[in-house]
Amino acid sequence: MEKKVVVTVVCVAAVAGAVAAGVVLRKKMKKDGKWGRAMEIVKELEEKCGTPTAKLKQVADAMVVEMHAGLASQGGSKLKMLISYVDNLPTGHESGLYYALDLGGTNFRVLRVHLGGLNGGIVNQEFAEVPIPPELMTGAADALFDYIAAELAKFVAQEGQEHELPPGRKRELGFTFSFPVNQTSIASGTLVRWTKGFSIDELVGQDVVTELSRAMKRQNLEMHVSALVNDTVGTLAGGRYTNKDVAAAVILGTGTNAAYVERAQAIPKWHGALPKSGEMVINMEWGNFKSSHLPLTEFDNSLDGDSLNPGEQIFEKLISGMYLGEIVRRALLKMAEEASFFGETVPSKLKVPFILRTPDMSAMHHDTSSDLKVVASKLKDILEITSTSLKTRKVIVEVCNIIATRGSRLAAAGVVAILRKMGKDVAKEGEVQQKTVIAMDGGLYEHYNEYSKCLENTLTELLGEEVSKTVEVIHANDGSGIGAALLAASHSQYL
Repeated sequence: MEKKVVVTVVCVAAVAGAVAAGVVLRKKMKKDGKWGRAMEIVKELEEKCGTPTAKLKQVADAMVVEMHAGLASQGGSKLKMLISYVDNLPTGHESGLYYALDLGGTNFRVLRVHLGGLNGGIVNQEFAEVPIPPELMTGAADALFDYIAAELAKFVAQEGQEHELPPGRKRELGFTFSFPVNQTSIASGTLVRWTKGFSIDELVGQDVVTELSRAMKRQNLEMHVSALVNDTVGTLAGGRYTNKDVAAAVILGTGTNAAYVERAQAIPKWHGALPKSGEMVINMEWGNFKSSHLPLTEFDNSLDGDSLNPGEQIFEKLISGMYLGEIVRRALLKMAEEASFFGETVPSKLKVPFILRTPDMSAMHHDTSSDLKVVASKLKDILEITSTSLKTRKVIVEVCNIIATRGSRLAAAGVVAILRKMGKDVAKEGEVQQKTVIAMDGGLYEHYNEYSKCLENTLTELLGEEVSKTVEVIHANDGSGIGAALLAASHSQYL
């Protein structure tokens, strides 16, 4: 499934339309009393979340500076710019049976992939998705990895006779671990810190492959980890397997990150991992990007202060699926407390952090019914608000639009920064511009249509029509898991 960047419609028009609609809406409503205060809060939110073209270009410029700094010296930037040790991406010649474990959010996936070699492609793939109990996200390392290994063992036990391995050969696994890791080889790396709501202090600084291998041994599961990759690196590998023009990958889901292909000469020797080929995949960890140009509100600051990692992952907290719904909740809570937006009593459920999830926000944002019945249903089912007026529901949709638009436009600015770092953001006189493909994955990008459309249109706005024709965004569905299996194949211990 592919999606090309639209080059004729720019998101700024949609934003302007939304702003105009909001102005008309506020003019039609009472400007005095408590309702007037509610409208003031929305107007302030709209202004603070503003992302005009000039500001987005400043954000992109600031990110490029941080990319250079992160490559130049260890700890020199909020962007980790981690070496992936992937200097040979899949070519299409890979063959055999490989497994993948994809851990990066509130669920993890296990996959079984049969590769058919040159012209054979992916012959067959099977997967299972498993939720992670919340208590394991902040408990003991052994408990988390034992749970994962046990589920992996169950999945392996479902192998058919066609999956039988040659004598003396272990099953091989690609491990997608979607958290900041200082990689020491293609199959080893130490955890830098947790993100996405995880917090297991005893694992920080430890080799995550060693922990997984120990857990698999406790489950009597004979399996060798051949590749440790970040989800974005896996997505890039999966995209390159089917499209040779893929040069970067972006994950927009519960969390967010980006990876891209860097020229060997741009990587200083201090990394100690100079690529054998002319390029190396860099895991940016762009969720930790921070800049004075980012449009922050009081709700972002309070969310950050209440989080498990205050001061960290600021970019992620503005653009990713874990946080967008929570920002909307905090804005609605202020409207309820200061302007009696939902009546004289503040709904008790509205005070519960993260009760309003981004999928709920998306459903309300996409509500096209004349009476906004989806919005009414969500308010009733989630917040136990049983009665709202149509004008109240329209304002809620406007709040969703403001937060989603800011997030998607900032994500687009991040993509432009990557293109600029690779020298792909301008047309070169007298040269035919090579196509650059960005592989995107993640539930936010896949399911929040208003978000993804705005992101792609903003790319056109920032790049200009000529350059945007050479940039293509494709949806790499489950690219991180398949990519991990592909990298396990290309780095097999039996080659």
